[in-house]
Amino acid sequence: MSRSRRQRRTPMATPWMNIAMLAAESQQVIWLRLLKLAAGGAAASHEAERMTSEKVFAAAQAAQSQLLGASANKLVSGYRKKVKANAKRLLR
Repeated sequence: MSRSRRQRRTPMATPWMNIAMLAAESQQVIWLRLLKLAAGGAAASHEAERMTSEKVFAAAQAAQSQLLGASANKLVSGYRKKVKANAKRLLR
């Protein structure tokens, strides 16, 4: 079943589920980052710099998408992709 067909069947479930998943996935990344920062050293310093620049860039992208008319669900999906990539990277 295609993604668009599922969205048509449950139009309100998808955005709320997307937000709930973003919250859960974000908590995992926060935990992984805290562990890396607590370890200290060059890796922690690099992670702190990376985290800051990623957040600024992601906020700018979201603002631009919103100005261009993207839906809230689309914005959340974009953030989820970034969070998933961070989780994958931090779990290595």
